Amino acid sequence: MITVAYPGGDGTNSAVAAEKLFPTGAELLSLPTFAAVARAAAACEVDFAVLPIESSLGGPVAETHDILYSTEELSIQAQTVIPIKHALLALAQVPLEQITIVRSHPQAIDQCRELLSAMPWATAIASSTTAGGAKLVAEHGDPHEAAIAPLRAAELFGLAVLAEDVGDHKEAYTRFVSLSTATRLDRNEGSADHGHAADWRTAFAFITDHRPGALHRAIEPFGRHEIDLVQLVSRPIPQTPWSYRFDAVLAGHPLDHVISETLAEMRAQTRELRVFGSYPA
Repeated sequence: MITVAYPGGDGTNSAVAAEKLFPTGAELLSLPTFAAVARAAAACEVDFAVLPIESSLGGPVAETHDILYSTEELSIQAQTVIPIKHALLALAQVPLEQITIVRSHPQAIDQCRELLSAMPWATAIASSTTAGGAKLVAEHGDPHEAAIAPLRAAELFGLAVLAEDVGDHKEAYTRFVSLSTATRLDRNEGSADHGHAADWRTAFAFITDHRPGALHRAIEPFGRHEIDLVQLVSRPIPQTPWSYRFDAVLAGHPLDHVISETLAEMRAQTRELRVFGSYPA
């Protein structure tokens, strides 16, 4: 049986994404942190890992991007998008004025700024996952603590719902990816030509020479070959202060001639180019 690891417990959005990515014939395994999930997949202790990679509101999930870059064994296999609804959960129904601590994952905290700004007396504390914050509230037994988490976490941990749909925006989505140690090279029938590039995605990272015009020279081939660069974000390189790498996603398959030619041209203009995987859009 296929084994799939995801961060947090049954009450997380990652659990929903794992169920959607692997609807049948898979054993889903909950692990406490993003790093633990990645380590299990990299060590082949599980067949796949599922992690959030991008929020429609908060943008890229930095921890997952950094895991992909630092864990060379892992490659993206597939993606799914799920709607995100946050709720404020506590031990019992109490006035918001009595809540002094709010726990959740940093991404969820960032998506609920209006709620937290309306509670200036409360301190937001980051947890490894949204469900992890809810679990801590249940375990601590402190009526002054609350968590921002999915509604299903309330039932899972026996918590009361103080408020539903507390996100700043009512239309919010998160993109999740599945990872494994294999690199996907298959493709849908008919997607081998550039005309079907939108059917596929290729994720990669690159580092330039950090000199004027270096980024322009690196990405210029995409415009010349009319390839859609659907995402481009920068991330700091911890070992080299004030230096950055760029994480990107293009529309196309790495074995398409125009894509492979473009990546080859890009490699000649960069210090490092690393593909994170290819997967259906």
